[in-house]
Amino acid sequence: MQAQRKELNFEGQSIFVGIDVHLKSWNVSIFTENLHHKTFNQPPKAEVLLDYLKSNFPNASYLSAYEAGFCGFWVHYKLKELGINNIVVNPADVPTTQKEKMRKSDPIDSSKLGRSLRSNELSEIYIPRPETLEERSLVRIRSVIVTDMVRIKQRIKSMLYFYGIEYPIEFQNSNTHWSKKFLNWLKEIELRYPTRTAALGLLINEAELQRKLLLEATTKIRVLSKTEYYSKNMELITSVPGIGLITGMDFLTEIEDINRFENSDKLAGLVGIVPNCSKSGEIEKDGEMTSRGHSLLRKGLIESSWVAVRIDPALSFAYYNYCKRMEPNKAIVRIARKLLNRIYSVLKHQKKYVTGIV
Repeated sequence: MQAQRKELNFEGQSIFVGIDVHLKSWNVSIFTENLHHKTFNQPPKAEVLLDYLKSNFPNASYLSAYEAGFCGFWVHYKLKELGINNIVVNPADVPTTQKEKMRKSDPIDSSKLGRSLRSNELSEIYIPRPETLEERSLVRIRSVIVTDMVRIKQRIKSMLYFYGIEYPIEFQNSNTHWSKKFLNWLKEIELRYPTRTAALGLLINEAELQRKLLLEATTKIRVLSKTEYYSKNMELITSVPGIGLITGMDFLTEIEDINRFENSDKLAGLVGIVPNCSKSGEIEKDGEMTSRGHSLLRKGLIESSWVAVRIDPALSFAYYNYCKRMEPNKAIVRIARKLLNRIYSVLKHQKKYVTGIV
């Protein structure tokens, strides 16, 4: 009599895994090609998931997906290393029913991912190389330091106003603020009570510390820009009017590879320099910029556009014509799109920008 075979073999079949990633646990939903196998909670380790899949679905092809978020891409790298074909998706792009919006929970979120992955309804986002992620962190932390520095300066000015301290004549113009002389004047201020003076002194010390950190971060970014990986593209992107060290490195570390964009429209979609559109029947509402986009790149691009219209004749002429029929703030958005097209062109064709002549 032939013995009953007990071993499992899922060779040739695909197993789809939706993962809702959290700090202390993962919620996992597993789907076969025909049914929903199980939804469960597990420790936040890729090895635990792989052990479960191998014991229940040996020799199958494993496909997984999770939403981009606080955990970054280390989960993706680890899953790929273990042989699980993983993708990372934008949370806003996951198909969601109204019932799922009304009854949001971790099991439902993981189930959505697994079901959509099986239906081939998910679009993966671009995953940069690990080195780029680390270099990107350096560039991004400078932006954080700048934001913190602005807040500290506002607190100092707020305290001066609160206690009725007037600026000397040489500092009446705000452009003269935060120079070395201005900081020395702040240090010489003596308020009525020692505790007030001590509080102001702490804020001044914090402002000086932030200035040192900003200088250190900028120096490190400059060194990074001169490395073999970035030096050539930095020469190209800074040939575009208005683009300097910081904005250039912002783009190079966030984009990584310009060839992943089919055209400049795709790049504009990432940055968020595309018009918002809402049409239904006879009602049409068009906005200036979509709310979806890369805030750091968009901010840098807008700031660079204000510089570009002053030094590039072609952009200056275009800005002048736009201002005839719209507000300057709306006109500069259109200049930003032109500037973005120039950035795309120099990186794509590896040729320096030649300043346009009207």
